[in-house]
Amino acid sequence: MNDRSQYLLELTKRNVKAYIANPKTKAAMVTGSVAEGLCDEYSDCDVMLYYDELPSEEELNLARQQNQGSELIGILGDRHEGAFGESFLVNGVECQFAHATIAQWEKEISSILEEFDVQSPIMKGMSGILISIPLYGETLIQQWKAKVANYPDGLAQRMVEHYLNFFAIWGMQEKLARRDTTLWYYQILVEEAQNLLGVLSGLNRLYYSTFQFKRMGKFIEQMSIAPMNLTFRLESLFRAEPHVAANQIEQLVQETLDLVDTYMPQVDTSSVRRKVGWRQQPWQPKMF
Repeated sequence: MNDRSQYLLELTKRNVKAYIANPKTKAAMVTGSVAEGLCDEYSDCDVMLYYDELPSEEELNLARQQNQGSELIGILGDRHEGAFGESFLVNGVECQFAHATIAQWEKEISSILEEFDVQSPIMKGMSGILISIPLYGETLIQQWKAKVANYPDGLAQRMVEHYLNFFAIWGMQEKLARRDTTLWYYQILVEEAQNLLGVLSGLNRLYYSTFQFKRMGKFIEQMSIAPMNLTFRLESLFRAEPHVAANQIEQLVQETLDLVDTYMPQVDTSSVRRKVGWRQQPWQPKMF
C-alpha cells in the first residue's frame, strides 16, 4: 500500500467512527483504490455502510459535521428504496459514503447471483466487496465476501451470452470512410472493447460492469483465459488508423470466439462467427 493509500485509509477510519457510533450501523467497509492500495492525490474514499434501518438525514448530517465535512456535493439514489449515496469533502478529499439496509444489499446480491442481472451497476459493487477492507461488522462482511466469491456457472454463461455481440466494423471500412463517421466509429470501438471484456469476464468468472470502468490493465491481469497481450492490443485500437483498428478487432473477436468454444462450448457462437471474414460489397448500377 503506497503512502497516499495509507493516508486515505487512516482518514477513512477516522471518518467512519462517527457513523459506527450510531447503533443502527451494523457494518462498514472501505473499497476502491484505498482498499487496493493504488491511491494518488486525486483519489477519493469509497465507503459502504450497512444498517438494519437507515439513519435519518439529521443523524447523517451530525456525523458529517463531526468529521468537519463540507456541505454535500451530491446525493445518488433514493433512501426510500433502501440505499443511497452521498459525497462531501473532508480535508479536501472527496468522501463517497454509500448507505444501505442489509435487506436491500442482500437483495441486490441475489439479483446478481440468482437472477443473473449482468447489466446491473451492482456488478461493480460485487467486485468492490471482494477487495474491500472491513472497518466494522467484519463477521457479516466476511459472510458476504464468501458468498460473492462463489461465482455461479449460470452467471458466467449469461455474461458470455450477453456480451457476445459485435458490430462487424471490419466489413464496412470503405462505407464508413465515406460518411464522416468519426463519432460513431469511436463509439463502435468502445462498445467492441467493452463486449470483448464482458465475454472474457464470464469465461474467467470475474464481476464486470462498463459503469466507470477503470484500471483495465490490472483487471485483465486477473484473466487466465484471454487473447495474448490483450491490454496492449485494446489500447492500440484507439491509436491505430481506422482500417488497421477494424482488422485488429476482427482478430480479437476471432480469438475470443475460439476461447468460448474451448471453455464454454454450450454457448452458440455461430451467429458471430458468420460475421468474421465478411466484407460488404458495393452494388453496381444496372439497366432497367
